[in-house]
Amino acid sequence: MDIEKLIIIGSGPSGYTAAIYAARATLSPLLFEGVAAGGQLMLTTEVENYPGFPEGIQGPELMPLFKKQAQRFGTRIVSDDVVSVDFSARPFTVKSGDREVKAESVIISTGASAKWLGVPGEKEYGGRGVSACATCDGFFFRDKKVLVAGGGDAAMEEALFLTRFATSVTVLVRTEALRASKIMAERAMKNPKITFVWNASVTEVVGDGTKMTGVKTVDTKTGATGEMAADGLFVAIGHKPNTEIFKGQVELDEKGYVVLHDGTQRTSVTGVFASGDVADHVYRQAITAAGTGCAAALEAERWLASRE
Repeated sequence: MDIEKLIIIGSGPSGYTAAIYAARATLSPLLFEGVAAGGQLMLTTEVENYPGFPEGIQGPELMPLFKKQAQRFGTRIVSDDVVSVDFSARPFTVKSGDREVKAESVIISTGASAKWLGVPGEKEYGGRGVSACATCDGFFFRDKKVLVAGGGDAAMEEALFLTRFATSVTVLVRTEALRASKIMAERAMKNPKITFVWNASVTEVVGDGTKMTGVKTVDTKTGATGEMAADGLFVAIGHKPNTEIFKGQVELDEKGYVVLHDGTQRTSVTGVFASGDVADHVYRQAITAAGTGCAAALEAERWLASRE
């Protein structure tokens, strides 16, 4: 069995950028892009903050460009999902549905997924009023009324960011208190554009077939139902890193994110690196994911060279 120099698990801005750098360094990487290739940007309609696209670009248009660039330099791409890894012995083992591959080094770029409410209409109006990223989509809600579902720091951050654009931001909190840190809660409470509705749970997103027009809610205490008109709903109940297959293989933090060491892209296992949202719960932007993908590839290249 041939041993790959480098396997990249996951696509998206991080995985594809790692592949571009690794391929140009003649490592001939093998990239498992997975069935949901392209990552979270495939769910984003308009991307206006990625440098080099002054007119903006659709997420599903941008990711194939990343892929094409990675392939141009010799990246081999497999569309399977990786189902298990073994980092306990060298060379490392990576298994997908019908293949098992050995590798000297691995870059984990499986990203994170926004947690959704799972209510009717949420998927239907995704990108047409419903979003999970204010920094990605807030701009499109200038002078509009928006809702934020959530009560933690992420929800406060989203709400505060949205006040730059929206005329009003209403935060729907499932309980009667915020989970957010004191400083974030106070900042949101003091903002005149932000109002809070307590014990409010979204039960459905409603729209006119083209775009979202509001939500149906239920009071978690009294059971009373209601409806609120709004142009947008930002779901801010957290993200979940896609690290199920890495449990027990590399060090993960309490939320499941890959732990990086010494300010690098190195994981707890020598020769295994991580990049993008799988290890980043702070910035979560396409540009930062791409940057860490580049860093992971450079580190993998140097590490492989040092072994030779």
